[in-house]
Amino acid sequence: MSLAWQVRTASSSEVFPPQWEVRRVGDLVTLINGFPFSSETFGPSGDLPLVRIRDLGHQPFETYVSGRIPEASIVRNGDVVIGMDGDFNLKIWDRGRAALNQRLCLLRPRPGVDIRFVAYALPASLKIINDLTFSTTVKHLSSGDVLRERMPLPPVEEQRRIADFLDAETSRIDRMITLRHKQLKLWAERTRSLTHQQVTSTTEEALGGLEIDWLGRIPEGWRAPTIGRIARFIMGTTFPHEYQGQKSGHYPFIKVSDFQTADGTERIESAENWITRETANRLGARIVPPGCILYARVGAALLLNRRRITVRPSVIDDNVRAINFSHGDPRFWAALLNLLDMGQLSNPGAVPSISESQVSSVRIPDPDDETQTTIANRLETTHRYQHAASSAIQRQLHLLAERRQALITAAVTGQFDVSTASGRNVTDGVPA
Repeated sequence: MSLAWQVRTASSSEVFPPQWEVRRVGDLVTLINGFPFSSETFGPSGDLPLVRIRDLGHQPFETYVSGRIPEASIVRNGDVVIGMDGDFNLKIWDRGRAALNQRLCLLRPRPGVDIRFVAYALPASLKIINDLTFSTTVKHLSSGDVLRERMPLPPVEEQRRIADFLDAETSRIDRMITLRHKQLKLWAERTRSLTHQQVTSTTEEALGGLEIDWLGRIPEGWRAPTIGRIARFIMGTTFPHEYQGQKSGHYPFIKVSDFQTADGTERIESAENWITRETANRLGARIVPPGCILYARVGAALLLNRRRITVRPSVIDDNVRAINFSHGDPRFWAALLNLLDMGQLSNPGAVPSISESQVSSVRIPDPDDETQTTIANRLETTHRYQHAASSAIQRQLHLLAERRQALITAAVTGQFDVSTASGRNVTDGVPA
């Protein structure tokens, strides 16, 4: 039984032109599962690149396979490839001949079917299956799930017209999305460059001072102590699961996940979970005062390179550390440490981690407090402007993604005639 089709038709809102017919996906395509290649045949080079779920993007291939490769498991340009774990991602393959690994499948069209139409129509059903699949770990999709699904299908000539239209219009939207991502990257690079300039030199001072290996030469008269000389570290507390979701209390309980939400000034005032003063005392939690700099002790490189400033007394998780500087402006210290690539300090392993001793030994510029505040004021203005610009671009990206999906949904359900439709308005309101 088709699970997603039941959901789509339950509200009686699934309407399509009368000449279209509902067809089972298994009648439209041939499905071929990936092959369980032995890891002994893997290497950084080989006969063919190996397609794993992570390779459905555009990043370079990391693994190749050599030896016996079943012809049926070789994916070619134009095949539709589906990842059967995680988010059930789908793409039309365009990266040349490659070996398809297990936990992926490929679809090839039967006569009378344009595979591009299937590729545009099927993700809506896969998303419903994903949303309805319960799993405590990684969600799994079966070949039967794919083959049992149903979709409205027009005659093949109409399939081609719809696919041609969507190819052109989604490509146009995708180009705009790519440009927006480039803008975000350029804004981040510009902000980083301005920050580096401010914390290493000013137009009034010559670069005659000390040189710091990770930062460069600093102005004459600035000190360059290690972090451990002018700051103390505050360790976190193991988060008690019984307080998961507690939304009130005396202290925000800050975890690594909370690093992803902060305004353009890097301040962090709230958290997903809170605890009371009594609970903090019972746990023996150390209270982090306002003005401390927080960093992730473990995690992905992106989070390792985010710093946050505490605005109110807080409790931190064991995977977070706080640096309490003995003097100076917290905004200056946060901006400075955001230039430090802590990923370079991390211990190798499946989950990167950073020790206090590694951070403590890092040398940093230490101008007088008045200079720190002057620099921090300049940077705060820059950061707020950058944050406002980045937020606007993020809103545009969200709007573009919504319109892209709405266009696909309307086209593959026959809500308009693509032979007379114009895509000129699909990005109205989104600056070019």
